[in-house]
Amino acid sequence: MGKRYGFKQDGDKFVLSINNHEEIMSVLAEFCQDLGILCGEVSGLGAVNTATLRFLNPETKRYVDKTFDEQMEISSLGGNISAKDGKVYLHVHVNLGRSDYSVIGGHLLCCTINGACELIVTRFHCQVDRRLDE
Repeated sequence: MGKRYGFKQDGDKFVLSINNHEEIMSVLAEFCQDLGILCGEVSGLGAVNTATLRFLNPETKRYVDKTFDEQMEISSLGGNISAKDGKVYLHVHVNLGRSDYSVIGGHLLCCTINGACELIVTRFHCQVDRRLDE
């Protein structure tokens, strides 16, 4: 099985091209793990045909997940890369444009590329560890 992505590097910046029909968050985590990136930021654009977003209900402290199965454009994707229990931890938000030009957005749990996806990953030379904050 070949790589699910390709990339170009310029110092601490990477242009990450994820293969069509791959799931973005798992490939991004794999890329960061492969290159030892445990602190940084990510931004990007692309097209997807399914996405699951999360919304944290502050009263219940539980996430509510909703899946959208339709062709959408990633109009904005941004987030950070850190470590939790020694592994890559991604915190990513996304805005997705629909065919009627409305936009949905929220915390990105997962989404599948249908077209293309290019991300810019910037590596930081520090460590930020995540922990649960009740």
